[in-house]
Amino acid sequence: MLHRTILAMGLLGATAAHAQTDLPFALDWKFEGPAAPYFAAIDQGFYEEAGLNVTIEAGSGSLDAIPKVATGAFPVGMADINSLVRFLDQNPGAPVIGAMMLYDKPPFAVIGRASQGIDGPKSLEGKVLGAPPPDGAWAQFPIFAAENDIDVDAITVEPVGFPTREPMLAEGEVDAITGFSFTSYLNAARLGVPEDDLVTLLMADYGVDLYGNVILVNTEFAEANPEVIEGFLSATAQGWAAAVADPAGVIPSLIERNPAADAELEQRRLELAIDANVLTDAVRENGFGVIDDDRFASALEQIGTTYEFQSEPDASLYFTDAYLPEGGFSLTE
Repeated sequence: MLHRTILAMGLLGATAAHAQTDLPFALDWKFEGPAAPYFAAIDQGFYEEAGLNVTIEAGSGSLDAIPKVATGAFPVGMADINSLVRFLDQNPGAPVIGAMMLYDKPPFAVIGRASQGIDGPKSLEGKVLGAPPPDGAWAQFPIFAAENDIDVDAITVEPVGFPTREPMLAEGEVDAITGFSFTSYLNAARLGVPEDDLVTLLMADYGVDLYGNVILVNTEFAEANPEVIEGFLSATAQGWAAAVADPAGVIPSLIERNPAADAELEQRRLELAIDANVLTDAVRENGFGVIDDDRFASALEQIGTTYEFQSEPDASLYFTDAYLPEGGFSLTE
C-alpha cells in the first residue's frame, strides 16, 4: 500500500509539473533592484504555485517592451502606461493593455548637477539635456516643460544612448539627463558624482500627475487564458509584498541573475522605488495594482496638453481591472 501511495504521488507530481504553463515576461529595463520582486516570485515559488514557469527578459525602455507584448512575442510585460497610451493611439486595435499598476507615482525625473547650474525646472534653459529617445521620462518631458513654463527651444537636447547617459553626466558632457529617479541618480553617484552635487527633479513633484509603469498583457492571450493572467498578477503581487517586507531578502534572487551588480546599490535602488513609487499613501489605502478612474481621466487630459490624439482617448483601451481582485492586493500585512 505504501509503495502504491508513493507511486501515485509521483504520478501526481509529474502531472503537476507537466501542467506548468510557460510564460515569458518582458521587462522594460535591466536586471536592477526594482526587478528583484519578479525573481523572488520565481525563487520563492509564487509563480510555480500558480502553475506558471515564468522566464524574464531584460529590456531597453518602454518603447521596446510594448511592441513585444503587442505582437504576441511575450504574453506579459511591463512598461510606462503613458507610452502605452500613445502607442495605442498610433496603433489602434493593437492587442495590448495595462492590467496591474506597479508605480502609483511615476519615477520620471530630470537628474542634473548643481555644479553645472541645475537647481530647478527653469534652470534647464540654456543647458544641455541628455535624453535617450526611447526613455519613458523623456516621453513625459513635454508635459513637465509645459507645467513649469520651460522654453524648450532654449534647451540643447542631446540624444544619448542608455549606456552613455550617466557617464556623460558624470563627465560634464551634459548638464542634466532624463531618466528614472532611482536608476539615473544612483548610477551617476556610482560613477563618482558627489551625491550633494546631484539634483533630482521628480516630475511628479512639479505638476506631472501621471501613473507610471504597469503590467501589460496581450489581450488575445489574456482573453483565452484569464486564469493564467490572474495567477501571474497574484504571484507578482506576492513578489512585491516579499520585497516590501524584506528588501534585503529579495536581492540575492536578483544577484543570481546579474552577478556583476552591486548588491548594496541595488537594494538601495529597490528601497527608493518602494518608498517613492510603489507603496504610496494611495496604495496603502486603495490597494496595489488598481487605479483611480478620476485620476486616470485627469492624466489623459494632461497627456493631451502636449500630445495630439488621433482618436478620442478612451481609458478602457489602456487599462483593465478584469484580472485583479476587487480592491487590488495588499503589500503589507
